[in-house]
Amino acid sequence: MKNPMRGRSLISIEDLTKEEILFVLKKADEFKKKRPKELLKGKILASCFFEPSTRTRLSFESAMLRLGGNVIGFSDSDSTSAKKGESLHDSMKVIGQYADILVVRHPSEGAARMACESTQTPVINAGDGANQHPTQTLLDLFTIKECHGKLKGLNIALVGDLKFGRTVHSLSLASSHFDMRLFFVSPEQLTLPDEISHALKKRGVKFSFHRTIEEVLGKADILYMTRIQKERFDPSAYEKLKDAFILKEGMLAKAKKNLKVLHPLPRVNEIETSVDKTPHARYFEQAENGLYVRMALLSLILE
Repeated sequence: MKNPMRGRSLISIEDLTKEEILFVLKKADEFKKKRPKELLKGKILASCFFEPSTRTRLSFESAMLRLGGNVIGFSDSDSTSAKKGESLHDSMKVIGQYADILVVRHPSEGAARMACESTQTPVINAGDGANQHPTQTLLDLFTIKECHGKLKGLNIALVGDLKFGRTVHSLSLASSHFDMRLFFVSPEQLTLPDEISHALKKRGVKFSFHRTIEEVLGKADILYMTRIQKERFDPSAYEKLKDAFILKEGMLAKAKKNLKVLHPLPRVNEIETSVDKTPHARYFEQAENGLYVRMALLSLILE
């Protein structure tokens, strides 16, 4: 298959067809099995993080360096001219002249799309507010396939903050390509946005809503835990919801033997550390897979 990613931006998981998703995952698998040569020597990545990040920022920067490229950028918007009032459009238009690809995280929904429209340089969305996080979904799918040997026909339970959790939004939409059955577990206040539900219904995805982990634990092949997004709403509401769902080791006795627990991280208190040593835990391997998926994306886009 001819490389379909060359020169493209990636703003939403909806930008990719099923075939393109599988193409990226195949390349990531190749990179995980055998470290590539310096494919991107002389190329520059601009790492533009207007919002805090550990795994996404560092894995993108590590991916570029491992491919022989270079990295410029910032991890705090206070150190940029945004502090002086410069618009995102102007910032991205200028930075796009300094680099071969931009990786952008921003607290505002739609910011990645705006960045893409501001420059001719390819842009990768590293998370825009509560909207989407497409590269996280790619590494999630890569990990799910690694765990179960397939993507088609699995039962996925997504737990926690489904309203503001951009990783959940992207993964839910991608599930329509693979005939996945979805179980959404959340407090009523943090249920899945209507626009995502409507999109899933239109595509014929089977899903249901639940209020406890126990309801779905015996059915799920993947338990996808997420934290309550503290930064997305007021402190008093957070205090009431922060302990809504906590996965404890004892609860896993009721799970399928092949159940795997994923989490986009950071973990706050929604998974007890005792779960880490069980054969169900795969969230740290999931984070590692972000490196290979992002290496694949960068190499394909900048081929």
